[in-house]
Amino acid sequence: MLLALILLPMLAAAVCAPAGKKTKIRNAVAILAAAAELALAILIAAKPDLSFSLHGAVGCELMFETDGFRRVYLVVIAFLWLMTMLFSPEYFAHYKHTTRYFFFNLMTLGATMGVFLAADLFTALVFFEIMSFTSYTWVLQEETPEAIRAANTYLAIAVIGGLSALMGIFLLEHVFGTTKISALAMQEENRKVLYAAGGCVLVGFGAKAGMFPLHIWLPKAHPAAPAPASALLSGLLTK
Repeated sequence: MLLALILLPMLAAAVCAPAGKKTKIRNAVAILAAAAELALAILIAAKPDLSFSLHGAVGCELMFETDGFRRVYLVVIAFLWLMTMLFSPEYFAHYKHTTRYFFFNLMTLGATMGVFLAADLFTALVFFEIMSFTSYTWVLQEETPEAIRAANTYLAIAVIGGLSALMGIFLLEHVFGTTKISALAMQEENRKVLYAAGGCVLVGFGAKAGMFPLHIWLPKAHPAAPAPASALLSGLLTK
């Protein structure tokens, strides 16, 4: 069920792409996918804590789980996404490359769900990187010189931040043998290593979240992105 929350919008994105010329069908698929995602998130939120592991993915194990906070976040994400999706067809009525937007919008939704469901730092980073690369196209959407410059800055910060976070995660795995968030919270030994690795992770995710003084992409990216995308960037992804 947890994997369905990630794969559902991604599969819908694959349907949107070939339906691009049939605008009404594409819009309907995107909106129905967002509505189904909200219904699934509410269903999962009503259940006890769930966990799921995917072995052998990207050469490692991807771990997912739900708890009190995650259940709330899943519903909030799905609700906000549905609201922007309902507004998107009218907003993009006279835009070019709209199929690309809907495709990557749904891909980003799946990746964002993966971030919030992640039970360990490695899984969180994998889906954060997917989320960063798919949302890059939002900033690039209008393809003006300003949008291209803003998108390049956004991508550069995403890559640098990802490498910094990955360095910290590798250090944690090497010293403590785990990147599971609940296990790392209980560590009492090697505090210096823990702080060093935590610093790398903080810089990595802080850059992606627009944390001062790593926020240089924010003033460029948000105005360049279309309004529905900017609402998700500022109201959800950076949070």
